[in-house]
Amino acid sequence: MPNRPLKFIISGGGTGGHIYPAIAIANEIKRLHPNADILFVGAKGRMEMTRVPEAGYKIIGLWISGLQRRLTLDNLSFPLKVISSIRSSYKIIKDFKPDAVVGVGGYASGPLLYAATKLNIPTLIQEQNSHAGITNKLLADKVDKICVAYDSMYKFFPNAKIVMTGNPVRQDIIELAGKREEAITFFGLNPARKTFLVIGGSLGARTLNQATEKDLQKIQASGYNLIWQTGKLFIPTAEAAVKEYAKDQFFASDFIKRMDLAYAAADVVISRAGALSISELCLAQKPSVLVPSPNVAEDHQTKNAMALVQKEAAVLVKDVEAGETLWDTAIALANDEDKQQQLSHNIGLLAKPHAAQTIVQELLKLIR
Repeated sequence: MPNRPLKFIISGGGTGGHIYPAIAIANEIKRLHPNADILFVGAKGRMEMTRVPEAGYKIIGLWISGLQRRLTLDNLSFPLKVISSIRSSYKIIKDFKPDAVVGVGGYASGPLLYAATKLNIPTLIQEQNSHAGITNKLLADKVDKICVAYDSMYKFFPNAKIVMTGNPVRQDIIELAGKREEAITFFGLNPARKTFLVIGGSLGARTLNQATEKDLQKIQASGYNLIWQTGKLFIPTAEAAVKEYAKDQFFASDFIKRMDLAYAAADVVISRAGALSISELCLAQKPSVLVPSPNVAEDHQTKNAMALVQKEAAVLVKDVEAGETLWDTAIALANDEDKQQQLSHNIGLLAKPHAAQTIVQELLKLIR
């Protein structure tokens, strides 16, 4: 190891599914090496440019975005963005002089990791999903190590580079014991009722939002509280809808920063099937109804969800059927204590609470 503070760059972002694992890795580096210098590299205009500084880390933004599925001006400028971002990445690396670089997926990780491999900097990819992203697949032959959360990732990556680690999550989600009372008070809910939690991911989910708005009366009649994370676009509609009901039964917010309290309050969770959400649900050991998003590459959220469903660790509702069946399914689960206990037990068996520690140990091995 160098006889000086270690330096790391962590690149990627775009959604909470990339950002929060990255922050968890950074926090674990800091736990082991408090003097370490950590720089994040993200994409200008994306949510990492806000969330990373909130977590206490420096971030630089690259001019980069993904290819759209239809012909747009952004697609025409994509080659320019790639060239510009690679040039910027070389400069960032030469100025910062990292000991190692981590990529967590998302637009910014491609140029930064490409430049790092060309400069012979030790590199590690953290792939969250059961179906590898395009950026990570392109980089697989160039990087030194690939940390994954699902079996059978040898279909996408060189087997010799793969380490099964699980997905790193925020430490506060690992530590939920004893937080229920605080959580119910935080959200202003009735402590005598059990609670549904609806989370469509960091940006919200239209299907989940529309189904929830349609069935608010049904949810009220179930006797459960509701914590509802809507995303920015739907929050005006949600706030108007819940005004008609008791304040101590329904809580709606565009974004919930205290997700540890949301999980602590929840008895049944309704969620998209992003890799981070599933990792958090496993650690929280919550009975869950998963509604995979159809708007993702290779339908990977359905693959993520089926990995749980096949082990009787979650219930699946298809996106196209959610408008009609989601809340009937969720309320039926809420009324079935035996089913809840089975799901909670089985999903807990899939948890990997030490993912961040394992990833950082692999990173440190590369430096050694």
